[in-house]
Amino acid sequence: MSKKTLLNSKDIEIILHRLACQLIENHNDFSNSVLIGLQPRGSYLANRLVDLLKNEYQIKNLEFGLLDITFYRDDFRRRDEPLSAKSTEIDFLIEDKKVVIIDDVLYSGRSVRAALTALESYGRPKNIELLVLIDRRFSRHLPIQPNYRGRQVDAINQEKVLVSWKETNKKDAVYIEQR
Repeated sequence: MSKKTLLNSKDIEIILHRLACQLIENHNDFSNSVLIGLQPRGSYLANRLVDLLKNEYQIKNLEFGLLDITFYRDDFRRRDEPLSAKSTEIDFLIEDKKVVIIDDVLYSGRSVRAALTALESYGRPKNIELLVLIDRRFSRHLPIQPNYRGRQVDAINQEKVLVSWKETNKKDAVYIEQR
């Protein structure tokens, strides 16, 4: 298997700032908006964005949560090994709020569909947007598109996009791997 670097740590840092600025443009002071990171991989991107918004862009009172979608996935019982659930950390209602779902890679759209179902337990939002670091646009199984994307990648199905975060892999990078 060969691995090619799509984004290095500098590229990811630039993209994170751009995404933060786009969120500010559309949500102003975030008084009626919430950010929800999808567990597990979307949580790294979401935590980074929240840190940027609070510390570098001085956004106060930002509501942020993490959502586990394990038991809402349509492939939950189709895997050889069982999926391990993470914790959901949402201590607020999303009723009539603008919700931004955050994940690392948009591939088939099934994780986002599961997130939409899981969010129903927390109220009926005013609207829902999707933010992803990588949009694999030619592999969608569902009609789901991101509102915010870091990079669009035209990977074929035999290629895998791997996101590496310094929190877990000691460096930030995005790779495309040939299987």
